Amino acid sequence: MTFTPSKETYTGKVYPVSVGTAPHEVVFGGENILPFHTFEGSSPNRPLIAHEIQDVPPYDWPEYLQKPFQDVSNDPVSWAKFCQETLGAGAIALRLIGTHPDRENRSPEDAAKTVKEVLSSITIPCIILGSNHTEKDSAVLIAAAEAAKDRNCILGKAQEANYKTIAAAAMANNHKLIAMSELDINLSKQLNILLTQMGFDKERIITDPMSSALGYGLEYTYSVMERIRLAALTQNDATMQQPILADVGLYVWKVKETQASENDVPQWGSLEERGIAWEAMTATAFLLSGAGFLIMRHPKAIEAVGKIIDELI
Repeated sequence: MTFTPSKETYTGKVYPVSVGTAPHEVVFGGENILPFHTFEGSSPNRPLIAHEIQDVPPYDWPEYLQKPFQDVSNDPVSWAKFCQETLGAGAIALRLIGTHPDRENRSPEDAAKTVKEVLSSITIPCIILGSNHTEKDSAVLIAAAEAAKDRNCILGKAQEANYKTIAAAAMANNHKLIAMSELDINLSKQLNILLTQMGFDKERIITDPMSSALGYGLEYTYSVMERIRLAALTQNDATMQQPILADVGLYVWKVKETQASENDVPQWGSLEERGIAWEAMTATAFLLSGAGFLIMRHPKAIEAVGKIIDELI
């Protein structure tokens, strides 16, 4: 007997968002269905995975996560080229963590120089991220946006405390924008409304409701992302129809399961395999909850998630 799945029809649609410049421009979002329900409607664009790099060596990453990049991670240009040319990355996420006051406290001018050098070395799209210090990011991301003018990057993250300055910089320099709120659908909706009220095009926003790692609040994050996507599709809520970002690597690679040695917890098995699986499983969960854009770190985890996407679509 042939199985015929029941079908739902949705009134809403996720906005498609492009990043990068022709002929290497990439589009994600644009679906009018729940994740991977291609039997119900259209999902024209593949979820985007960006390989994370940093402006400073990632000394706080686990040793086995640093290892694939050990020959290039002391130079963001070499690191970006390695991701594009050797790993086949579809996009780069440059995190300017070195600008944080508690790290190297690099200046906005230093950040702009790094952005220019990285962009000149790659052809694939680039996501430019601050250090998540709201006050410092305001100055850093203005400089970064100007350095990347007309390269159609994604700039982030704009938060309630600094969204006006970062959004203005993104608008003036023709970039998209990540709007981050703290695990609350109402806060996410409110920030999107505030951005559009200041003139930012709602179809140029990516929603980041914050992420978490498997075992560390993933269920709650999943439910928030799922509610955002349901509001977009079933309620046709234009303030919730932006693609969703899951910043996976940032949250996964600091939890105990990706850090604890095999000597401390031998029953957990290989530390490297465990960490890769933790990132891949976290990313997969967020894909199923509605995320269409992931930022990840380990090449093997990225490869595994790419295969899962292939199978699901």
